[in-house]
Amino acid sequence: MSGAVSSSPSSSIQTVRGDERERGRLRKNPATKVFLPVRDYDLAATLDSGQVFRWQRSTDGSPARSDLWTSVVGRQQVRLTQIGDGICAETTGPMTDWQWLRDYLQTEVDLEAVLGTFPVDEPMRVAVSACRGLRVLRQDPWECLASFILSSTKQIVQIRQIVELLCEQFGTPLTRLSDTLSPPVGERDGATGATFSFPTPQRLATATETELRACKMGFRAPYLRAAAEQIAEGKFDLERPRHLPLAEARAELIKLRGVGSKIADCVLLFAYGFDSAFPVDVWVERALQRLYFPRRRVTAKRLRHFAATHFGPHAGYAQQYLFHYMRTKMK
Repeated sequence: MSGAVSSSPSSSIQTVRGDERERGRLRKNPATKVFLPVRDYDLAATLDSGQVFRWQRSTDGSPARSDLWTSVVGRQQVRLTQIGDGICAETTGPMTDWQWLRDYLQTEVDLEAVLGTFPVDEPMRVAVSACRGLRVLRQDPWECLASFILSSTKQIVQIRQIVELLCEQFGTPLTRLSDTLSPPVGERDGATGATFSFPTPQRLATATETELRACKMGFRAPYLRAAAEQIAEGKFDLERPRHLPLAEARAELIKLRGVGSKIADCVLLFAYGFDSAFPVDVWVERALQRLYFPRRRVTAKRLRHFAATHFGPHAGYAQQYLFHYMRTKMK
């Protein structure tokens, strides 16, 4: 005889009614704050690891709390604080469903399982040990694509400046956290981070190259405008790469002017969830050369082949650990 206990029809009905009451309560009492339980999550490393460019760090002046991070996700300004085994999130608009933020932060990913697919070698072990808890975000494809088009040959601090100018010039003004919540101690009025949505392809398609260059993006302006035009006119479907195999999705993105394999792989990894995509830029080349080939110089082609075959099904995650370790920890 089975030891399983089956639910009676009456108990099932009570559960459904209980769920309905809870949903009703949430609809009547939507929240602007939520605590997302998650272990093994390094919020600072995740938001400051070069995969996203709008998060700004501040402090509430309390030694009992970690740093605060403020940005815009979609059309919501969001403030995040890491507290114990979780992340406290505040938004400007009441929410009844926070799944969008869990998806963005990837709090439901089994990080232990991901790390378990990494190659067992000393460089990877050191990088994971130094950066453990770093997650790969799941961003909006258009914002991610546009941001990495603007990233070409620029340092992270410069990319952040360009993106912020672009949002201020062409984005939609949003309700600020300081208008709805108490600002952190020591934070000056109005200094709550990004307060504009990321501009849509339709809006940027109507901008002139001169207007875009005023955001300090230089030669990248025509590339961004061309991508925006193709998307706004329906000549490029942002959803199509999501449903293709990796190689085909990469080829699809490379059709856009100004998008090469490195930018395409960044978008595939950070927006579309292709964990095997392995973007290779100058920092990653340095990391691969110094960590894996310290005694001999190898070509960029050889490094790319090594990256494509060595790091397993979550190679993009491994890349992010190597990138952040090389940029912040390794002397």
